[in-house]
Amino acid sequence: MKHLACIMSGNRRWALQNKCSLLQGYQEGFRAIERAIDFCLEKKIIYLSGYAFSLENFRRPLEQQKMLFSFLAHHATKKSIKKFKKKQVQVCFLGDQSVFSVQVQKACSFIAKETAISSPQLQLNLLFGYGGQQELVAGIKKMIPDIKSGKIAESVLTEKILENYLWTKDIPPPDLIFRPDNDQRLSGFFLYQSAYSELYFSDCMWPAVNNDVLEEAYAYFHRCQRNFGR
Repeated sequence: MKHLACIMSGNRRWALQNKCSLLQGYQEGFRAIERAIDFCLEKKIIYLSGYAFSLENFRRPLEQQKMLFSFLAHHATKKSIKKFKKKQVQVCFLGDQSVFSVQVQKACSFIAKETAISSPQLQLNLLFGYGGQQELVAGIKKMIPDIKSGKIAESVLTEKILENYLWTKDIPPPDLIFRPDNDQRLSGFFLYQSAYSELYFSDCMWPAVNNDVLEEAYAYFHRCQRNFGR
């Protein structure tokens, strides 16, 4: 397995169930990301993607959005980034960051810049301001001028060429998509890239995801017969 992708669902429900604040739910969710990072490093998985904030999440109450963005800004500190650098984890943000405030954009840019290295042990992709349908529309809009100018001939247009215009350019498709919280849907997550991904669902909410849960998902993947349509 090269790429593990996680829909980090259930932070709010976990907070309600455990009678604690939403901020504590996000804090525990971040600790689950750290556990997933350690798991991937142990298994030598080189890409880990997490669905952090979809474009549809802007429909949530403004107070919840501000709390999440404030939490992100808090982790855009050298102390927090030091943990990533020590483990040789490169953080990348995938999505349309232009929809966020300047402060949030700066936090994303700072984290990405500070963790950028030539040969990371793990690339952590945080899908932030992401939507699978919107990604396809954005990619096609970027491609149209190159078709009109003749840089790309319509007759040779292939899936590979389209992939070069997507937010996930240069990132292999996920081998396994893991979703906790018992919701069995993708919710716009990697719609194009998931054509042959294996799917694993768990009752466990994201903040409670631990090594045992990840081991179960990993074992499930290795039991799958993958023939890619052959």
